[in-house]
Amino acid sequence: MSADQAETEPAGAPLDVVLCWHMHQPQYFEHGQGRYALPWTYLHAVKDYSDMAAHLEAVPDARAVVNFAPILLEQIADYARQVAGHLEHGHLIADPVLALLTAKTVPEDAEARAEIIRVCLRAHEPRMIEPFPLFRDLARIARQAQQDPALLRHLAPRFFLDLATCYHLAWLGATVRRENPEVQRWLAEEDGYDAGTRRQLLELIGYVLADIIPRYRELAESGRVELSFTPYAHPIIPLLLDIDSAREAMPEVVLPEHAAYPDGEARVRWHIERGLEVFERHFGLRPQGCWPSEGGVSTATLRLLDEYGIRWTASGQTVLANSLAVAPDTEHEPQDGWLHQPYRLKGTRLLAFFRDDGLSDAIGFRYADWHARDAVGDFVHHLENIVDAPPPGGVVSVILDGENAWEYYPENGFHFLHDLYRRLAEHPRIRLRTFADVCARGINGVSELPALVAGSWVYGTFSTWIGDPDKNAGWDRLIEAKQAVDVALQQHSELHSEALMEQLAICEGSDWCWWFGGYNPAGSVSDFETLYRRHLAALYQRAGLPVPESLSLVLSTGGGEPATGGTMRRGQAHS
Repeated sequence: MSADQAETEPAGAPLDVVLCWHMHQPQYFEHGQGRYALPWTYLHAVKDYSDMAAHLEAVPDARAVVNFAPILLEQIADYARQVAGHLEHGHLIADPVLALLTAKTVPEDAEARAEIIRVCLRAHEPRMIEPFPLFRDLARIARQAQQDPALLRHLAPRFFLDLATCYHLAWLGATVRRENPEVQRWLAEEDGYDAGTRRQLLELIGYVLADIIPRYRELAESGRVELSFTPYAHPIIPLLLDIDSAREAMPEVVLPEHAAYPDGEARVRWHIERGLEVFERHFGLRPQGCWPSEGGVSTATLRLLDEYGIRWTASGQTVLANSLAVAPDTEHEPQDGWLHQPYRLKGTRLLAFFRDDGLSDAIGFRYADWHARDAVGDFVHHLENIVDAPPPGGVVSVILDGENAWEYYPENGFHFLHDLYRRLAEHPRIRLRTFADVCARGINGVSELPALVAGSWVYGTFSTWIGDPDKNAGWDRLIEAKQAVDVALQQHSELHSEALMEQLAICEGSDWCWWFGGYNPAGSVSDFETLYRRHLAALYQRAGLPVPESLSLVLSTGGGEPATGGTMRRGQAHS
């Protein structure tokens, strides 16, 4: 800020606002199959990870925290290598959806054709299909073919290749489209595409993929972004440490048959240490902060993160409310400003920040159908109401998924995000900061919490991952696999390998149980449930063990229609 700005700034302490975007995907690559089972990593990379970097690059005074799960970084880098390997040496791409851009022929059997249609219609229709004439027309025919076997058999190969091309064009980020006039021409095309166009599109996708990690690294090195990490494969740390911790926020919850996760602390340490190593290898720096998977925290979790020298962590608003409610000498409602300040767990050094659910969920769920100017105005208005609220010099933490909301916004959230960064960066009483900035400026009299009530950013509980019969079954299959692997390693120590530990880590990720339960869409539940069981089967096989019959039984079928297709949750159950 210049001296002139300081002289004209209104009286009163400014309000620090931290925008924290969390990027993560589970491991979709199946080593036994040699392929990616689902395409979401590269699709979100070319659409969302690229756009989110571009918006920060476009507003020099903007600042934000971007959190990456290490297992996602590995997949992004692998996709970039695979596309380069195909373009330079003709190597096969190990993702059947992306490989459609390289196809010279189309299968004639109905099942394979139906699968192409199924995967190429997985997009939010109002924002990603309807705006593009050819994609809209092909999608209409594709849906007819799903109901008409004769039509499915008689569609020309070109139909499927054009459908796949449209699908990939629709998944390009808004900034990618705007920066490439050729892409704009392709999107306006009504007659279809040739092999040369598909190769050009693949070249563009490869360029975007290869540039993701360097762009964020450059933003971090310039001081405009703070990069933080999540333990390696995105496990729910408190539940690995102590499954019974779920009862702290849900006393009546029914837990899995197995009462504990074997050697849970050792596994958490493995995820933290591997996560730090992967993060440093890709970004060249050690992160100061950690967004624990799903904001899942407990007293034990924070003490462990503090042991590793992590300077800050964060969780959900209800976790803080629950923790304040049970703190000694708390006989009244939380004081003004209780949410908009950092806390310190007694006996630790790291600062803990807590998500403002109202502001975070407004971006995730409310603003998608608003005019961008009105949405940003509403957001800024809420912040202005906080500026003069005690305590002075507060910190508002806006934390949400950085990859799944934007397909529900016009142009992938382009206008909203551009206006949001610009308005906040220019505001005289609001300062965009990072959590590391807040730690560095020092805070006198940080409020101390004697303990944390274990929970996540979703409802302040672990109900999204445990307690439902389907979710509990997922935990029981995981614990049984861990027990079997432990016995095998005791008997045959030569079986121990990094590959085995990585496969175990994949199975310990949070995303599998997230999808289990009747409230999620059947198609998504089936995709993730099937992949989870295959990952568990691969774990047994890597340990030289037979795959148990229990893994042939479907764990969950779904059938609900939640907001945003189930990819996101609100911070509070009734918000």
